[in-house]
Amino acid sequence: MLRACRAALQSLGLFEPLTAGASGAGQIDARAAAPAGAAPDRRRQPSKDASVDRRAFSLIDGRPTVSVIIPTLNEVQSLPWVIENLPEWVSELVIVDGLSTDRTEHLARKLRPDVVVVHQHQRGKGAALRAGFAAAHGDIIVMIDADGSTDPREMDRFVEALEDGADFVKGSRHMRGGGSADFTLLRAAGNKLFVLMANVLYGSRFSDLCYGYCAFWRRNVDALNLSADGFEIETQLVLGALNAGLEIREVPSYELARRAGTSNLHAMRDGLRVLRTMLGRDERRPEEAVHFTLRKVQLPVWSTDAVPAEGERRSVDRRIMSRDLAGYIGPERRKNPERRETVGTVVAYRAVYGRSAGEPDGSSAGRRSREAA
Repeated sequence: MLRACRAALQSLGLFEPLTAGASGAGQIDARAAAPAGAAPDRRRQPSKDASVDRRAFSLIDGRPTVSVIIPTLNEVQSLPWVIENLPEWVSELVIVDGLSTDRTEHLARKLRPDVVVVHQHQRGKGAALRAGFAAAHGDIIVMIDADGSTDPREMDRFVEALEDGADFVKGSRHMRGGGSADFTLLRAAGNKLFVLMANVLYGSRFSDLCYGYCAFWRRNVDALNLSADGFEIETQLVLGALNAGLEIREVPSYELARRAGTSNLHAMRDGLRVLRTMLGRDERRPEEAVHFTLRKVQLPVWSTDAVPAEGERRSVDRRIMSRDLAGYIGPERRKNPERRETVGTVVAYRAVYGRSAGEPDGSSAGRRSREAA
């Protein structure tokens, strides 16, 4: 029955099955696979010794290091709860900021001084996550949301499943122990439909699909063949893992109500993008719109906790971009007599697309991890 459905869709030209060795247009540039780690020992906890570099590539006390990726855009009301509830064994936090105009970045640095900040100009959750994956150091990558809907206190379930032999772990709101406080009737119906379609088209047995709580080994990032910029990245991740022949497991997860703000998800628009991704007809874009490198930039540290207004923030950013990302070179001059003073600079990273992404400047995504302080 399943084969007949797939064959019928394929004969009508509505379904293009995934093929091994697909084009690497969505792969992150120049990423080296992480070395295989020693056998995990889940009974041991990471050392709390302050002298231990929590961002080291090697295992800590026999356990893999963990990088958590959080896309952000004006999340100052919800991000503190998320960071404060991260497990203490998280090795690295990567914030991918879409040019927030509130105190999101400042607050992240205050709560977690060792945070890695990546600026992503490209719009969309998928673009942010791909940049975050490129910036990660850890053996394991975990992706969660900044609005508090994905509970960081559940993270041990995902990491333990990976340590137990899984390659890719996804949360399920429909398993026993899971659920959602944020499902509307439309979202619930759409998700069930997409789950059914995925199981029919790809012979899988998923109980959930469009959910942004996932974890996987960093060494498999390139194999996932990612290129999406929007919410369809969640579907592309799972289908990429299927295509690569990775062992996928589901663990129960309860989706909390978002702690602040409103969702950027547009049910109809993003649903169609998910559908196209499932049918193998996702948007084909030129390589310069997909490939990027991460470049190190020096950002100003203001003498006050107040952040620049929206217009000023974007003006500063344009100046940095217009000087080939050479870094901040002076305080922003404003139209009124007041001048915002700085007390230094801080290192961040920026995703750069287009022709400059291919320049051999020594700051590609592959080298970024080796250059980090």
